[in-house]
Amino acid sequence: MINELLADKQYDIEFNGHLTNHVKHAVIALAGLGVPDKQIAFYYQRYAAMTPYGMGLEPPRKALHQVNASNWRSLLGKRSSFSAYCDFFRQQIDQYGREQVLARYLPDLIDGWVGSLTHGTIHLGWALLADHKEMSVEGLAYMAYSYVPCYSQRSQDDPSLNEITTFDSILRLAQSWHQNVKEMLAWQSAVIDTPTEEVMAHIHPELQRSGLQYRIACVLHQGHKEIYRKPSWLTQQNTEQTWLQLYQTVTLIYLAAPGNFQVLHLLTSLLAMEQIAKHLPEQESHNILCCYWVGMQCMLFATGNLAHPEKLQSLQRAYAEHYDDLRNPVWEREWQLITTRAVEEEEEHNPKLVYMMKTLWLRTRCTLYRAAAHQFTSTPELPPSFEDAPNLD
Repeated sequence: MINELLADKQYDIEFNGHLTNHVKHAVIALAGLGVPDKQIAFYYQRYAAMTPYGMGLEPPRKALHQVNASNWRSLLGKRSSFSAYCDFFRQQIDQYGREQVLARYLPDLIDGWVGSLTHGTIHLGWALLADHKEMSVEGLAYMAYSYVPCYSQRSQDDPSLNEITTFDSILRLAQSWHQNVKEMLAWQSAVIDTPTEEVMAHIHPELQRSGLQYRIACVLHQGHKEIYRKPSWLTQQNTEQTWLQLYQTVTLIYLAAPGNFQVLHLLTSLLAMEQIAKHLPEQESHNILCCYWVGMQCMLFATGNLAHPEKLQSLQRAYAEHYDDLRNPVWEREWQLITTRAVEEEEEHNPKLVYMMKTLWLRTRCTLYRAAAHQFTSTPELPPSFEDAPNLD
């Protein structure tokens, strides 16, 4: 039944313009937490009828263009032809196989991983985690449909950065932000409130209905010199070590701002990015990590969600080297209770949070992930701009 839900084509990937249909992500999370099929089916039906935003899912939209090998790049980010992208990638996978298609198209698509608030990336990465073909097709299509580049090619090695770990780099960024907060907020305001004509030409009109996605798109296109300083750990250390450091660092950022909606997306997309990297040649892993690092900084700079450095350091001291005994039955009971809460949550990001944190806890034994699993998020209120009709043309 889980496979049937993941293959369901009754609903579009978005609703009310650019809000993402997340329900298949929740299916994977709930199944991974051991929730019975019957409860998962009920969750799916409830979400489809009424999302946490107070509206139901919508039927598939008609594509405005056909997509083929000649024009697929020219339609990136145009938000015009999701179903046609699905047809194209499905045909490609049928002809060449999934792994060859991923290797062929992801080096181009991955730079746009932040598009749709990372949901295209999440859709693909979690589909690969579930080993589901049709959802993988949708993920590739959604990444293309909602593509917004992070311009990772702008980043350059910076030998002056003597940073050994991911946390060292985040600490530098947090210190710089808070030491120069007036200057940074003025920069942020200029980039977002009065973007250049060149930047505006690259932002789809539909994103102007969004508070968060519009802000992020402005920063992605404009950039900042600090964002493109590439620390040595990003390219020189073992990629497995880098993934683990990123998980720990982003979780610490989340714990510093419990329930932060944007940072939670940085977490669930990080899991997706690692899954994507596993399906590509080894040399692509560093490119994916670089894309994540640049896009992550852009998202944080767009909102100022950089915790005070003292708070980050305190949380790191408390959790970074603290581990649980997985054999202790107390923790099994705790995860059962957290899972029960997650199943009852209408906000589907919370089952995803619990599933991801439990996965990392089992992988590392680190107490940090058990602590973060309790920090549920809430559905953000839509800005008044959502009262306007979507820009679907």
